Amino acid sequence: MSNTNGLSAEAIAFINQASDDARRAFRLLRESRTVSASGTLGFAVRIPGEEKIATLSYVGLWEDDPDKPRVSVIDFEGNRLWGEATGGEARYLKIFKKYPDFKAISHIHTPHLGAYSQAHQELPLLYVPNRRFRFTAKLPVYINRRQGEPDFILDAIEQDREVPGIVEANGGATIWSWKGIRDLANTIVLLEEGAQFQILAAALGGSRPFGPGVLEQQWKMGKLVPPDARVDDDGTIHLPEAAVQAAE
Repeated sequence: MSNTNGLSAEAIAFINQASDDARRAFRLLRESRTVSASGTLGFAVRIPGEEKIATLSYVGLWEDDPDKPRVSVIDFEGNRLWGEATGGEARYLKIFKKYPDFKAISHIHTPHLGAYSQAHQELPLLYVPNRRFRFTAKLPVYINRRQGEPDFILDAIEQDREVPGIVEANGGATIWSWKGIRDLANTIVLLEEGAQFQILAAALGGSRPFGPGVLEQQWKMGKLVPPDARVDDDGTIHLPEAAVQAAE
């Protein structure tokens, strides 16, 4: 990086690593056909310890190196400090400002999340891996664009801190992570995979609710509940008496 406009050495090192991670993620999402052919995809990532984000945009298939991200750095006032013109992911600054532990976000068009978006349907999380590490049961759908998308996302997080994304009506999806790019890419893949399987299941009569014991099994695997907890099939958690008394 040259002409770094006062970026710290730590920030530069982080941006370089984020660029490498984004390149790998873009390749994974392209080669797995997770991202649609038009290539609508980008990341925004918090630079640790600083009120700045890096935006990493997918440049598309017409480039000689399609997976090399176009990188920009902006501060929390929206000023571009380094790089090319800021990607559309800069519009999510409001969320980074609200939550200091909010790490990364992506707007992406994928074939099957896109199908839910065209139908203006919430995405039920009926694919087991999408429930292993969260209690969230669905992705909300963003339809009314008179409300800004960042405000809709903030409302969704306020209602459910664990919700990992939204379906954008007539577009794609916006997915985020409280951990970073690698977790974000994994979440995108699993949500798209779940949407695909649920659409395929429609030919067989549609996806069914989880069978007996699935939530208890998965939430114990994901360490969301203690090993000796009991979980009803409707998601009601019964903690051991000792744990309840300790909480009191």
